[in-house]
Amino acid sequence: MSQHSPDHDDCSDYLERIVFFLDNELDEADCSEVRVHLEECGPCLEKYDLQRTVKQIVARSCSESAPDGLRERVRIQIREVQIRISEG
Repeated sequence: MSQHSPDHDDCSDYLERIVFFLDNELDEADCSEVRVHLEECGPCLEKYDLQRTVKQIVARSCSESAPDGLRERVRIQIREVQIRISEG
């Protein structure tokens, strides 16, 4: 552990970068910086864990299919709205 104590400005910068870090959109140098910061900063690590958990839940939810009955009701409602708009 480094003796560096992150300040608020550091954290705001890293909190923005955490999203890119989770999405693997940073180069290796930036990834290393984020990892070091997360090792040193408990509050940012907690926010990282929360973001990662939410991302995993959303990904899992997006892989499920809606039941056929629900899909049909949504199609019907979309069609009704389209008709109302075109008759507008």
